[in-house]
Amino acid sequence: MSADQWIALVAGIVGGALRVGAPFLFVSLGECLTEKSGRINLGLEGVLVLSAMAAFGGAWLSGSPWLGVLAGAVAGALLALLHGLLCSLKGVNDVATGIALMLLGTGLAFYLGKPLIQPQAPQLPAIPLGNWSDIGAVRAALKLNALVPIGLLIAVVLWWGFGRTRAGLLVRMAGDSADATRALGYSVAGLRIAATTAGGAIAGLGGASLTLFYPGSWNEGISSGQGLIAVALVIFARWNPLRCIWAALLFGGAGAVGPALQSIGIGWGYHLFNTVPYVLTLLILVITCRPGKVATGSPGELSSTR
Repeated sequence: MSADQWIALVAGIVGGALRVGAPFLFVSLGECLTEKSGRINLGLEGVLVLSAMAAFGGAWLSGSPWLGVLAGAVAGALLALLHGLLCSLKGVNDVATGIALMLLGTGLAFYLGKPLIQPQAPQLPAIPLGNWSDIGAVRAALKLNALVPIGLLIAVVLWWGFGRTRAGLLVRMAGDSADATRALGYSVAGLRIAATTAGGAIAGLGGASLTLFYPGSWNEGISSGQGLIAVALVIFARWNPLRCIWAALLFGGAGAVGPALQSIGIGWGYHLFNTVPYVLTLLILVITCRPGKVATGSPGELSSTR
């Protein structure tokens, strides 16, 4: 390959990591907040798909991509709120409820989103990072989703909030010891419902980035399981919001290898490279989720039998 092709390949992978990694970033941050409170939300796949549809529909109807982003966040928050309320009932299992909510969210999105398959909604603006290059492929690859800086800010705020604020301490306490939280007079259910709802709103931003930036359209296969992958990603990041950034970039870059090679004329193994994020997910789960072993950083309530 020529020097220009190497530059285009590297730029394609880096740009792809930023584009493909954006939904992973938001969904993993939302799940990180949820799990810090001691609750698992496997329904994030449904949250992601429903918020993607709501964001696209909101942008199409209003003519504003930012109102679409707001619609996606609200849709994600409402579905996550339902999950939080159901899981607060006695005898209800988080995992089973999450799977049910995943089916509900995707079903609603497919049903309500049928009229949105053909229309085009206004897209989020791109931040050009490749203007330093004379290579068109590099400039095209390094266009940053305008939501990514917001995601980075959310990661920093969550990291700071968990360690430095009263609200963050209460969320962590609810996740580490429900008995201690109750002993101090706080509602474990209330804290978990609030954290789950906020986590759903953050994940909803990931849905908005799917339909309003990349790939920038609504269809029923928009997610490709990214909501479920985010659960493994949080384990890989050890429940640390800042590590979620690097984990999202890793998964995004892994998913961008195939398209980056294709952009420079190498089409062999394109579909094989598309499986890399799923292979990474399996490896992470095999390595970190061993019987009788608790992953480092795991909230105490997640490892207890409930």
